[in-house]
Amino acid sequence: MLKPKPGEIRKPTKTISGITPVAVMLPPRKCKHGTCLYCPNLNVPQSYTPKSPVVMRASKVNYDSYKQVSARVKAFEAMNHPTEKIELIIMGGTFLEYPKKFQYEFVKGCFDAMNKKKSKNLEQAQKINEQTKHRCVALCIETRPDVCEKYIGWMRELGATRVELGVQIIDDKIYTKIKRGHKVQDVVNATEKLKNAGFKIGYHIMPGLPESNFKNDLRLFKKLFSDQRFKPDQLKIYPCTVMPNSGIEKLYWKKKYRPYTKKQTEKILVEMLKQVPRYCRVMRIMREIPPDYIVAGIINIDLRKNIEAELRDKNVKLKEIRYREIGFALRDNKKINLDLKLKITKYLASNRQEYFLEIINKDDILFGLLRLRIVPPKGVPSVNEDLNTEGKAIIRELHVYGKSLKLGKKGKTGQHTGLGKWLMKEAEKIVKDKKINKLMVISGIGVREYYKKVGYELENSYMVKNFSGF
Repeated sequence: MLKPKPGEIRKPTKTISGITPVAVMLPPRKCKHGTCLYCPNLNVPQSYTPKSPVVMRASKVNYDSYKQVSARVKAFEAMNHPTEKIELIIMGGTFLEYPKKFQYEFVKGCFDAMNKKKSKNLEQAQKINEQTKHRCVALCIETRPDVCEKYIGWMRELGATRVELGVQIIDDKIYTKIKRGHKVQDVVNATEKLKNAGFKIGYHIMPGLPESNFKNDLRLFKKLFSDQRFKPDQLKIYPCTVMPNSGIEKLYWKKKYRPYTKKQTEKILVEMLKQVPRYCRVMRIMREIPPDYIVAGIINIDLRKNIEAELRDKNVKLKEIRYREIGFALRDNKKINLDLKLKITKYLASNRQEYFLEIINKDDILFGLLRLRIVPPKGVPSVNEDLNTEGKAIIRELHVYGKSLKLGKKGKTGQHTGLGKWLMKEAEKIVKDKKINKLMVISGIGVREYYKKVGYELENSYMVKNFSGF
């Protein structure tokens, strides 16, 4: 890689949303339920290929988590990206099905790498990370809906704040066909319990699966947001492709399955994007699958870029978060109106009230957001004694957008301009008005210092503020 020029940031889009994403890959391991019809069998982590960039990086260091994180941080620094606010993403299979000791050591290795110091235990590593240079502001675990329910307390101990569920499609008949191994009800149960514990929820959605079609895919996609049992905070949309050594490849050669064409894929993606509400962020469209590992199906991994460029040229207004972020508006050299206002969207999700707070301008450009969930007492047993959120309010996400800035550096738009404090005060007003005496925050380990400065204290892995006088 050529050394960047002074002041130049290589691949600036990588940190344009305010964080530095560091993905680490798990070593290969078969899923307990078997193999889904669309998954290849290539002796690498489930659903990936030997030439997937993250697999290539991980395999070079024998999937050592410490070495993976260290290498990625160095790579970002070499490209002149800030690395103070790291979002750690654990990829490559159902993490929670690995031995518990392995999970512990794998996560500890990640924190040790961010701290540039090996600790005696994970608790010590997390404590150091609260004030170190490379702070873990969020930790994401990818898993299955039928696996994660009983591990919610454990995920909090590890420091997780976000969970991505392999949902694919909400249809039990198709689940049986693709050998998914779980039911729609598992998606419903996991979504509710995770939200009640404060987690931000992402769904992986896969249009074009066997036994489905354009009309059915779109109908079920709309249901994700019309049915209050779902309503994810984030999405990754991965159109189904035929990969080698997969069950779906056999169907393809027998002419019993055909993936969507490029034109069909573009059409359904545009229709899906139009349906996404303002409280949801489409994290990614298309997977980074090398073309030589695609037997049939769409190979354009940059399809989203082309689709969005066309939509912007046509002045199509999408509501989804990523399309509206301030960072992308600045990237496109748009004139930014800095007359900001607060917008609150109230909606029912997984049997509880959600408040989605946004700071936007008149052009609906998004500067920051906060997700507040109200969990009234209903006699529902808590997931874990330490995670008793009944009768409380919980902030599931606070995020200020724009180019990621170093800690302590004053911002002009977006980060470090007081927008986070503004959102927190507005959330506290809502909680007080409802006569709720405790507000909890599911905080990343590296953000605890920020919450301490605004009056919150650590309590059972959450940052908490108590209100009196009710």
